[in-house]
Amino acid sequence: MAGYQGHVEPGYEAVARLFTRLFRSPRRGGGSFVVRYRDRNVVDLWGGVADPGTGRRWERDSLGLSFSTTKGVTATVIHRLADRGLLGYDEPVAAYWPEFAAGGKGRITVRQLLTHQAGLDRLAPIAPDADALLDHLGAERRLAAHTPDHEPGSPAYHAITFGWLCAGLARALTGKGMAELVRTELAEPLGVDGLHIGRPATGRDRVPASVGVFKPLSPLLTRLAAAPLPGVVPPRRGLEALFVPGSHEVFQGPEPRILDTEMPAANGMFTAESLAVLYGALANDGVAGGRRLLSGATVRALGRLQTAAPDRALGIPMRWRLGYHQAYVPGVWLPRAFGHYGYAGSGAWGDPVSGMSVAFVSNRIYPLTMGLGDLALTRLSRLAVAAARRIEGPASALPRPTAPAADHPDHPDRGLSAG
Repeated sequence: MAGYQGHVEPGYEAVARLFTRLFRSPRRGGGSFVVRYRDRNVVDLWGGVADPGTGRRWERDSLGLSFSTTKGVTATVIHRLADRGLLGYDEPVAAYWPEFAAGGKGRITVRQLLTHQAGLDRLAPIAPDADALLDHLGAERRLAAHTPDHEPGSPAYHAITFGWLCAGLARALTGKGMAELVRTELAEPLGVDGLHIGRPATGRDRVPASVGVFKPLSPLLTRLAAAPLPGVVPPRRGLEALFVPGSHEVFQGPEPRILDTEMPAANGMFTAESLAVLYGALANDGVAGGRRLLSGATVRALGRLQTAAPDRALGIPMRWRLGYHQAYVPGVWLPRAFGHYGYAGSGAWGDPVSGMSVAFVSNRIYPLTMGLGDLALTRLSRLAVAAARRIEGPASALPRPTAPAADHPDHPDRGLSAG
């Protein structure tokens, strides 16, 4: 089939047809989509253009700037540290990062940090302009010194500060920055080379040019662009968590400055293959490709629903796990599936019921885009789930499962907080 490279197993042809339509002209850029089912790639597609100016093609190892998809990767680093006993989810962040106790934050827990309940969502006090956005060490210090913007304990999407909070905690524990930790704690143990915070030191030819324009929009359109779901207009706090004057500038140009800092909530550079392997481990009791990333106990803990309360920044209920949200697939309810989606359409998720993982990256940023872009990820996911259910049949775990009892340790709502 023309329009893509890679392969699909029999039964997944509809996924390939949709993928082909997504990148049928150079103006639409390029991308990759991978579906893993119980440790094998059943869909592995890439196509389109990495740089319309030169005609350079998108390759299998091209790295897509993936915005908030980065948060799920960053959170997984924290879980690696927890798995080794370096931190406890219900312990105060300040127990490991003493400077964080300033401003009355001594009782904020690691669990609250990972579920956007730390009360530190506003961006301007931490990074008031474009230059400050690029100073990740300064941002970590300012967060440690800052007084919460509101009472901790209720969810408010920490759109940018989430990454620096996790990085500050991890640095206090290990002495290493998040870019290094993503490499040593995730990429190397999994045997992949497509998980990076910012631009990798080598392989600049793997970095595509952005297709489209990242620029300020009218107030209404900007609010729509910030929303995770189309047509949902977040409250003012959502904008305060995302934007400061000139923030768009660091994403623009042939060499965007955002690629040369550490913003572990928003500037991850990933391949779809590496994301799918990572979430494949989270969907399969901590193991991918015969390599153990996390213990089964930690995987079960991180996948449990923590809060379904309305999010103060997004204006809608969000089913937060420990650093991840519910995986949204139109027309399909996967109660235990979780992951993280990003602005302009990237994203990845895994489903512990089926062992399935899905990932999509691209270089498309349209002048008007929603939090889920043009819904390519959700549309592709829906076709992939439908195909898997047809192929695997009733003996597989893919049909809608019977939920475990409410007191079962694997019940998705066990420990649910009202926020």
